[in-house]
Amino acid sequence: MADFICSADRLKEFSAKVLCAHGLPLRDAETVASGLVHANLRGVDSHGVARIPIYAERLRCGLVNSAPDIRVIKDSGAALVVDGDNGMGAVVTMHALELGLQRLERHGSVSIAIRNSNHYSAGSYYAARAMERNAAIWLYSNAPPTMAPWGGTKRYLGTNPYTFAVPAGKYDPIILDMATSVVARGKIILAAERGQRIPAGWAVTADGEPTTDAKAALAGSVLPFGGPKGYGIALMIEIVSGILSGAGFGPRIGDLYEDFSKPQNVGAFMQLSSIDAFMTIEEFNQRMEMLVGEIKACQPASGVDE
Repeated sequence: MADFICSADRLKEFSAKVLCAHGLPLRDAETVASGLVHANLRGVDSHGVARIPIYAERLRCGLVNSAPDIRVIKDSGAALVVDGDNGMGAVVTMHALELGLQRLERHGSVSIAIRNSNHYSAGSYYAARAMERNAAIWLYSNAPPTMAPWGGTKRYLGTNPYTFAVPAGKYDPIILDMATSVVARGKIILAAERGQRIPAGWAVTADGEPTTDAKAALAGSVLPFGGPKGYGIALMIEIVSGILSGAGFGPRIGDLYEDFSKPQNVGAFMQLSSIDAFMTIEEFNQRMEMLVGEIKACQPASGVDE
């Protein structure tokens, strides 16, 4: 099959139309589609438009609310709890982000716990929006069980991704967007669909044995990065995203691909800080430019250009 080249705008338009055909309002469909194409443009295809079929299927089955009543159910000024009413993850998370950015006009920092949400694609999508407002962002999400506790064999925690971003003056923003597993499970799913093997060290079988078989890995567990350190960070994210938010946690979260018996009830936790609450954006950018410039000036290792 020959490759098909499509512009990002055309891909967004097509993706939004697919979601609209499954009951999502146009504005929300565009929010979701923009987030997916954003992931593709960053080279994170596992979180891009490859998710459209499962998103559409869950909408078709009524497992996602196409017209959610997203509400603030607890408001302490600089701390909010948002109930996503089982809406699309990107719609709920972007709604919460906009609420938080508005609050930064009155509060230097804002924390938002999100419950009753769904898979929100790549966290860098929301980081990019925060960068438009010169706001630092920390975003955490739990996920369906795919990772065993350190030393165990039974899946309990998800890949529990986290995102951090700050502006960097004349340089591109610093954006860290990663799972707490060695690899995002979406990459193993893609490998299984393509009949490809996966690198050693990504996952283990259901019996806890190392494997390079993508299908066996999906039946087993992904591994945390850095061993117990990655597991510890995943546990922290489970606590703030699942326990503190009032969302699902552990096996109470529905699997995106395999569980069609109930909504996902994914949780998230977001922290936003206005740079101006600490120093002027000009001073911050100057200091960030020094940091990035000095790092770039470090002697590169053999085989590394920069």
